[in-house]
Amino acid sequence: MTDNLELEKTLWQTADKLRNNMDAAEYKHVVLGLIFLKYISDAFDELYEELIATENETGADPEDKDEYTAERVFYVPPQARWKWLQGRAKLPTIGKEIDDAMDAIEKDNPTLKGVLPKDYARPALDKQRLGE
Repeated sequence: MTDNLELEKTLWQTADKLRNNMDAAEYKHVVLGLIFLKYISDAFDELYEELIATENETGADPEDKDEYTAERVFYVPPQARWKWLQGRAKLPTIGKEIDDAMDAIEKDNPTLKGVLPKDYARPALDKQRLGE
């Protein structure tokens, strides 16, 4: 229970920091896009690790999109993976990096075409806060 309260507190602090002077209607699109990106990246990483562990036994290729489609998991290209983006979070180009990640995910997952937000590079969005 304490862990959940601590997580909730951290999430609210992060949300308040990112929101800053942003309109709530605009803010929700920024946050929901990032949450979705984190969610699909986590699901991808979990299956990726399973495929790596069984690669010799099954012959599965952890970079084969079909492996993920078969398990109903979105394929996340290397430049769109959360860990990769996290490593670039402090760069002033993080907004463009996230937009490019969303584009790459849409290209590899046609069911997401035109659905993901791609406006993280806009000048009004504080890139320093975005990268925190």
